[in-house]
Amino acid sequence: MSSQVLARKWRPKNFTELVGQDHVVKALSHALTEQRLHHAYLFTGTRGVGKTTIARILAKSLNCEQGISATPCGVCATCQEIDAGRFVDLLEIDAASNTGVGDMRQLIENAEYMPTAGRYKVYLIDEVHMLSKNAFNALLKTLEEPPAHVLFILATTDPQKVLPTVLSRCLQFNLKQMPPADIVTHLSKILTAEQVDFEEEALHLIAKGARGSMRDALSLTDQAIAFSASNVSTSAVKDMLGATDSAQIEAILRALIARDGKALVNIAEQMASQSTSFLDATIELAQVLYRISLAQIVPDAVPDDFTLAKIVRELAPEMGADEVQLYYSIVTQAREQLHLAPDAQAGFTMMLLRLLAFAPEHFKADSAKK
Repeated sequence: MSSQVLARKWRPKNFTELVGQDHVVKALSHALTEQRLHHAYLFTGTRGVGKTTIARILAKSLNCEQGISATPCGVCATCQEIDAGRFVDLLEIDAASNTGVGDMRQLIENAEYMPTAGRYKVYLIDEVHMLSKNAFNALLKTLEEPPAHVLFILATTDPQKVLPTVLSRCLQFNLKQMPPADIVTHLSKILTAEQVDFEEEALHLIAKGARGSMRDALSLTDQAIAFSASNVSTSAVKDMLGATDSAQIEAILRALIARDGKALVNIAEQMASQSTSFLDATIELAQVLYRISLAQIVPDAVPDDFTLAKIVRELAPEMGADEVQLYYSIVTQAREQLHLAPDAQAGFTMMLLRLLAFAPEHFKADSAKK
């Protein structure tokens, strides 16, 4: 197996290999095929969803020696140099470390010169929202009327911080977070090719931990391979991530129904002994409460592939709708306040005790009768 990290080794080299961004691929492919290209693109989205990768594929499509196409050959010198990150006419600029107006003026001056090796000189400005206001203003005129041989690609995780005058000059694409199912399918394909044994449930845990970022999923997979000696098992991934055991979430809900405060405290202590992430456990509990509320209104809306689908369907009739709504509100507020607690365990335990203390009065009465 190669020593190169998976995120680099398996970086998509063309649009057909790209996962989860079909709306962007379709629009760019049509533009390239019809040669109706905009002079400036803005790619927005969270980290690791493919902003830089799409920019590189676009640069390859424009400069491939076989001609402008949505399917660059991948074998010519230009394509290989872009894949290797050393193509002279693809200039990648980190706005976080080149924030000043002087940096931007130098870029604008260089843009006037013709490409050295390709058809287009492509400027990829990453984290563009980090530019200073003066730097943005210096870029505006060139961004509005760039030389015919220049293409600007701006990428950001925070488009709200980009000046409206810059936004209006760009064709904007919002890259989606990767659905967990797509991440699992892609990881399964990669691990099979890498001849690494794995359990599918382990991949689901990794996909959940990646929170929509394919790059994070691949980094976690690298970590899991090292942690588990090239056997990505569910137990190893749980230990590595400090993942919440679904049985613990079920136990919390059943203890709440039984009004068993001692059981709730014991569950929190058990989670601490297993180094469980209390933030992730809080998020998981909120997700399950959401599913229970959904099942109470639309029973068929709970998918069978949801980890706790069986438990959700069992608990939905046992809990009042107003009770679930109150619990959900308390849990989501606790998520925001967890960092204010003396420690994560104390914050999580107080949330459980709050759930116990603030149950609807009629539910307390029903429990007392039982």
